[in-house]
Amino acid sequence: MANLETSWMGLKLKNPIIAGSSGLTNSVENIVELERNGVAAVVLKSLFEEQIANKVNNTMEQGEFANYYPEAEDYIRNYTHGNDLSVYLELIRSAKQAVKIPVVASINCVSDSNDWVSFAKKVEDAGADALELNIFILPSDPEKSGEENEKVYFKIIDKVSKVVSIPVAVKISYYFSGLAQFVTKLSWTDIKGIVLFNRFFSPDIDIDKMEVKSSFVFSSPSELAISLRWIAMMSHHVKCELAASTGIHSGEAVIKQLLAGAEVVQIASVLYKKGFSEIGIMNRVLEEWMEKNNFNSLDDFRGKLSIAEYENPAAYERVQFMKHYSGIE
Repeated sequence: MANLETSWMGLKLKNPIIAGSSGLTNSVENIVELERNGVAAVVLKSLFEEQIANKVNNTMEQGEFANYYPEAEDYIRNYTHGNDLSVYLELIRSAKQAVKIPVVASINCVSDSNDWVSFAKKVEDAGADALELNIFILPSDPEKSGEENEKVYFKIIDKVSKVVSIPVAVKISYYFSGLAQFVTKLSWTDIKGIVLFNRFFSPDIDIDKMEVKSSFVFSSPSELAISLRWIAMMSHHVKCELAASTGIHSGEAVIKQLLAGAEVVQIASVLYKKGFSEIGIMNRVLEEWMEKNNFNSLDDFRGKLSIAEYENPAAYERVQFMKHYSGIE
């Protein structure tokens, strides 16, 4: 029988499939069920920096005595902030008691605020096995250079790494003009892993209501190509481990990412669409494929089709259609 065991940031995993951060990882009941269905680790639903700020603002606006006396603002802000954090920390503690698989906390941050640094330490104290920093700074400000935006990532990593001893991973997007260089530089820091790529709010327009709405909440299998390309191109250049995310909806997709050089994969949308039982199916597909090809462990084929190993690297580097690659006459 093929051995599916692997590791991620020093954490021992029974297979390479991780439940990524989503609403499905926001309860102990779901986390227990995910473990029962064969997932190797879970990333808890992210706590958003904006989420806390919005809740504070809503409390102040809706409170009957919000402006009755000045001390009310400080009290409500401190209570709301502390209450959100305590709920999240309790989720970590409860999950750790309920399952044996690694539990990874997640913070979605957009600044190097000291509030988040102190919270990272509390995450560690609550028992989290690792911390994933989901960082996305939209390069939409014409007054800011790409270099200025990138510095924020390094500031966040530097501050968090100084206060925690658990492994830290960074989940990023592909919105960088020099993505290869940026990912390489990230790997030179104290982080242990990089997740390619995060998924974020995609705007759409309701032409009847004349409103901006959310759309494309779930990934599709066709989105696999984006992370697949960059996993294949970066896996032999970075000094930390890579996890693939977005577009992984089948066991075949897991195999492809491992062949490209990923240590592990993160899944979420497929769990919403097909249910938790899909984890077992994906693992079986991986195991049967390994046995068919006489691979005893993941290391026997991981990175075998990365850009460093593949005989025709242009297959990854070519970005415009040519007849030879398009497959369309």
